[in-house]
Amino acid sequence: MSNFKEFTKGLIKENPTLVGLLGMCPTLAVTTTAINGLGMGLATTFVLLGSNIVISLLKNVIPKSVKLPCYIVIIAGFVTLIEMLMKGYLPDLYKSLGTFLSLITVNCIILGRAEMFASKNKVIPSIMDALGMGLGFTLALTIMASVREIFGAGAWFGIKIPYIQSLTLFILPAGGFFVLGCVIAAVNKLSDKKPPQEIGCSSCPSRESCSSCQSEGGAK
Repeated sequence: MSNFKEFTKGLIKENPTLVGLLGMCPTLAVTTTAINGLGMGLATTFVLLGSNIVISLLKNVIPKSVKLPCYIVIIAGFVTLIEMLMKGYLPDLYKSLGTFLSLITVNCIILGRAEMFASKNKVIPSIMDALGMGLGFTLALTIMASVREIFGAGAWFGIKIPYIQSLTLFILPAGGFFVLGCVIAAVNKLSDKKPPQEIGCSSCPSRESCSSCQSEGGAK
């Protein structure tokens, strides 16, 4: 059950894109078509899974003083591998994603999971975490890309949809921000997530006590 929880948390509750607002560059740049969004998401998932496994296995071997460079080297190795595979078997998608494939190396989702989870947990939980976060990222990109392609080009996965009047706005950067905001709003509505009603320090149960401790110099 614990491993299953590690998997499901990244789909909606802790979705790296729609909740954590991570990986915004590929999210906004490559989601002009559904195939691009799906391809980028799966490529990132592959790198995230491979790097989580290796980092989890080597967590007691990698010196703390050089752990970040080691993480980047490991991640870069998997990025190079997925680039070679895509260039050989999916050349059109490889050309379409372009430099954003190489930028997976410094994707904050992958580095974040390496630092926050894989380096502190065993292999199986790290695998489930990588799959959940990767598929959550893939789901977010595919949904965004589908909406933008349907309304921006009147097609879905390259297949023309009749009776759809295309609007160029949706495939422009402004359209990307608009769709992202709409998707985040929909996810918050479905998960019944509400903004905080009061703002105060974490140690104070109410605004009044926070004001009190501030007046006494307890809050900086």
